[in-house]
Amino acid sequence: MGFFDGMLGNAAEVNPEEAQMEFARILAVNEKIEKAYKVIRDLFIFTNKRLILVDKQGLTGKKVEYHSIPYKSITHFSIETAGSFDLDAELKIWISGNALPLQKQFNKNVNIYEIQTVLAEYVLR
Repeated sequence: MGFFDGMLGNAAEVNPEEAQMEFARILAVNEKIEKAYKVIRDLFIFTNKRLILVDKQGLTGKKVEYHSIPYKSITHFSIETAGSFDLDAELKIWISGNALPLQKQFNKNVNIYEIQTVLAEYVLR
């Protein structure tokens, strides 16, 4: 991920095996990280059981909030693909009880269709 991609809030894919080791202490038994994306220093993690948002806070990033969203709480979602002039793709997720969607932007190197497929696999069960 380039410096400017990070500054603009774009996401880049993270190796799932590395994320599995790094976040092992917050995962449930038999929970596996399928996909993970980094947005500056925060993470957007898809497991086989839930969506985990990792929010690193403060100057050093030592304080971390782990926000867990069970897939059954996701009411609907949408993707917007990158265009000719707008090179970013966008994912919006609506969570029950919240009027506004969770929004994440992804750079052109991330396959937004793949992200949608992972999310659809778990939400549409």
